[in-house]
Amino acid sequence: MRARGSVRQLARVFFGALARRRLATLFSFAAIILGVALGMAVQAVHEAALAEFGRSLRTLSGSADLQVLGPRGGFDEALYAQVAARPEVADASPLLDIEARLAGREETLQLLGADVFALARVAPALLPRPAAAGDRFATLADDALFVSAAAQQALGLRAGDTLDLLSGTATRRVRVAGDLPGAADERRLAVMDIAAVQAHFARLGRLTRIDLRLAEGVSPAAARAALQPLLPPGVQIEMPQAAAEQAANLSRAYRVNLNLLAAMALLTGGFLVFSAQALSVVRRRGEFAFLRAIGLSRRTLFAWLLGEGAAVGLAGGLVGAALGHGLAWAVLVVLGGDLGAGYFSGLRPQLAFDPLATAVFVALGVAAGVAGAWLPAREAAAVAPAQALKAGDEALADGGGHPRLGAALLAASLAAAALPPAADLPLGGYLAVACLLAGAVLLLPALAGGVARLLPPRGPAPVRLAAARLRAAPGHALVAAAGVLASVALAAAMAIMVASFRDSVDAWLHQLLPADLYLRAGRAAGSGHLDEALQARIAAVPGVARVGFTRHETLRLAPGRPPLPLIARPVSADGRELPLVGGVAAPGEAPALWISEAVRDLYGWRPGERVELPLGGRTVRLRVAGVWRDYARQDGALMIDLADYRRLAGDRLANDAAIFLAPGAAPLAVAGALRALAPAGALDVSSSAEIRALSLRLFDRTFAVTYLLEAVAVAIGLAGVAASFAALAAARRREFGMLRHLGVSRRQIGWMLAEEGALAAGVGVLGGLAAGGAIGLVLIEVVNRQSFHWSMDLHVPWRSLAVFALALVALAALAAVLAGRLAMRQEAVLAVREDW
Repeated sequence: MRARGSVRQLARVFFGALARRRLATLFSFAAIILGVALGMAVQAVHEAALAEFGRSLRTLSGSADLQVLGPRGGFDEALYAQVAARPEVADASPLLDIEARLAGREETLQLLGADVFALARVAPALLPRPAAAGDRFATLADDALFVSAAAQQALGLRAGDTLDLLSGTATRRVRVAGDLPGAADERRLAVMDIAAVQAHFARLGRLTRIDLRLAEGVSPAAARAALQPLLPPGVQIEMPQAAAEQAANLSRAYRVNLNLLAAMALLTGGFLVFSAQALSVVRRRGEFAFLRAIGLSRRTLFAWLLGEGAAVGLAGGLVGAALGHGLAWAVLVVLGGDLGAGYFSGLRPQLAFDPLATAVFVALGVAAGVAGAWLPAREAAAVAPAQALKAGDEALADGGGHPRLGAALLAASLAAAALPPAADLPLGGYLAVACLLAGAVLLLPALAGGVARLLPPRGPAPVRLAAARLRAAPGHALVAAAGVLASVALAAAMAIMVASFRDSVDAWLHQLLPADLYLRAGRAAGSGHLDEALQARIAAVPGVARVGFTRHETLRLAPGRPPLPLIARPVSADGRELPLVGGVAAPGEAPALWISEAVRDLYGWRPGERVELPLGGRTVRLRVAGVWRDYARQDGALMIDLADYRRLAGDRLANDAAIFLAPGAAPLAVAGALRALAPAGALDVSSSAEIRALSLRLFDRTFAVTYLLEAVAVAIGLAGVAASFAALAAARRREFGMLRHLGVSRRQIGWMLAEEGALAAGVGVLGGLAAGGAIGLVLIEVVNRQSFHWSMDLHVPWRSLAVFALALVALAALAAVLAGRLAMRQEAVLAVREDW
């Protein structure tokens, strides 16, 4: 019972201290909440989107064991008869998958052409249900469309409605003849007879997929080994769940980098816990000495101080996890599972509570609190009771910091940045960021001492007092500036990375979009295209000097890998139209192939190398001519000259057109004439300036969460300065009283506090800018390169960073003055009497 009572008394002593320093505890608590909430929200949204995507794929694939998949243009339907006749296959379902755009509207519909008889045996969940009772043959009608409930709701459709779908630039009218009762997912899906889809969308004799249900006793591996040699080049056999795995891998890098921002917020929270605990140790040294004198061991004192940090982390973790689930719910309601970057668009996932993930994020909050309290707890436990009982000894126990450890961590960051990616994730880059932050914080006292030595020895009394304070107690700069350094480093690093990325994207867009106007027949993945007759009419429009057409296709190069986009457009022999990275290979006999940076990294191809690609159902040999920068596709892209593509693939269609105007031609008049070549809404025409402006707006919207986090991190860091100086001012009441007795006015003490705040914040800002610059380089050269396979040119926003730094120093000075007012309210004689 005595031990239990002792524990309760110690709990009141230590945890009661958190309530007494409410302001500092609140800011530490808020930073940990921010980090946990962001990480929890990203994880919850991503897992919900993946779960919904997986359910959708299971609905689409039904009981299929394997899928035969081809390029976007499809493959010969004669392959269906060959595969279905194999002894390894029990049932086969031929499918034609098309993204159909609604005429006059931007919405699209995933249209699945299917054989309803085969569908019943392989994917019964996709079986259509006619709306009219007794209309048994509606599923075979060439104008009957069966629409999922999600598509009906999203597009405002009901049984009996008609709608026009674009095929090329022509329209095909269909009627809603029923629904898909088994398609319970949120995908905009429609099913139609496969022969009707082939006829309506100029795909006669083509399939995009065959779902296979294997014979009893045949394993998927054995069936794949037996069937793959029968397939033409570019057609692969995959497991139905492969698409879900590829989608998870596609969005993983984006999700992990958002979680990196959450980790940075948690680090800021850890540093604020460190600041609060370090100041608490300074103010409570007498209390700790008394506890030690009555028998409390060093280890117990250390454990209880760690418990204070863990309590802040636990509370922040619990509230952050709850807030994260709330944010995830709001994101799913407003944006679906899009994650702000185009992944899982069109899905409306349902949020599910994951106890394990929640526990992990709460544990991360506890870890941030414990890590922040570790050094102050160790320092408090190391001080001898007799020394701690001396009046007026408020200096930090280890004011000199750990310069050797800090320098070692900076060196370790270089080694970590050189590590290759692990599981396609830049773990070495993240480790380098952590080492840079920790090393910079440990070197703060040395930086503060160096700044103090540079200050002039003469000047007004407040200036000399502030400088003397910085020289005498550099550890206080560590306490006051640690949170500032962490938040400034985060803001500066992200500002440098985003500015470099945006500047590089802008230059990339200017080089890729040299034409005056751009014409598009729907999305590259959709059913819109430009036939040869329309291409000729486009080139003949008055005011058009030259046209460059583009064709989009996908290639399947290897099992387990996602389809690789192929772009066919006019490209000169030296590739001067492209944003090349590095040199161009010497000319050769084989046609030139231009690869993006991601292809170089993922496939290991190099300029000058000969590679084989499936084009037009056969294998062709191409020469890698060079590497180009592509910010649109993180899994890579290929580019080939349009004339070479048409000769090799026999495909004369186009998707886009770059329009170069004749001198004196009016862009608006030419754009109107181009739109008039097809039914209303079939052709989109935009200027290059409009496309660039839209792309940059989308870029800024994607990084809006980054800007918000920077603002919150800086606000928390600034609040940490205020809390630190409030605690320091309270601990220095005797000093202020003595200065008042010596004739120093309240105003002069206020100026001294302002200069101390400015100096401490200035030290933090200097260290934060240096650390942020290094972290920015790591983000650009390591994290982005290994995550997205994108290179970019360094662009430092010097003016913005300078204004930001000066504003932060000025606000810190103001915060220090406001925080010190409370300590200066006390009469001088009462403050000095504490020493009597």
